[in-house]
Amino acid sequence: MNDNRFMSSSQAQAAQIDIGLRSYMLGVYNHMTTALALTGLLALGLNFLSVSNGQLTPIGELFFLSPLKWVVILAPLGMVFYISAKLQSISSSKARNLFYIYAGLMGLSLSSLLLVYTGESVVRVFFITAASFAGLSIYGYTTKKSLSGLGSFLIMGVFGLIIAQIVNIFLASSGLDFMISIIGVLIFAGLTAYDTQKIKNMYYAADDRETAGKKSIIGALTLYLDFILMFQFLLSLLGNRE
Repeated sequence: MNDNRFMSSSQAQAAQIDIGLRSYMLGVYNHMTTALALTGLLALGLNFLSVSNGQLTPIGELFFLSPLKWVVILAPLGMVFYISAKLQSISSSKARNLFYIYAGLMGLSLSSLLLVYTGESVVRVFFITAASFAGLSIYGYTTKKSLSGLGSFLIMGVFGLIIAQIVNIFLASSGLDFMISIIGVLIFAGLTAYDTQKIKNMYYAADDRETAGKKSIIGALTLYLDFILMFQFLLSLLGNRE
């Protein structure tokens, strides 16, 4: 007869896996939150140095009007490709440091949004994004339904979104821009849930510390991008322009 006061070996193993999974996911969210904080601080810092009495300072002109602006815009994209290419051959600690460098570069790039939108609307949209992201990520973590089919559809949608944005560079259509923003919010909202479930499924209790560390950085980078892109599309829809 089983004694209900004690767990069976299978129950103990399942409990241990659950503890490990929670620790792993906490690491993912901690890395992501740190990166977002770094992005925000760099964006605010550059904006503070760039604007005085409503006018661009010499630093602002250097970052936003000179050819250096293209470096600021394209550097985060280059860093993503570099991290992805090097991830298997570098240590988890170096991957983490590269991720934080990337987040800082993204902060410099996103600082231009504070020149376009009011600070109040940026803060408001940030908290809307944070609340939406939290709900979607919790759903992705807790749902028993597989979201793999949804993920394939959404990833195809990302490519369609990129094509539409390129086309609109030449058309400069406000209506198309509005539609792109709505579709962008929906795509990255869905990807938040999908990616959370995928990151959860990446966990394997027998991973060594180095492998688990790299998986944690991959997951944090993925969710960070989902958050940033959802925030940008929501800001395009809900932000008040200066």
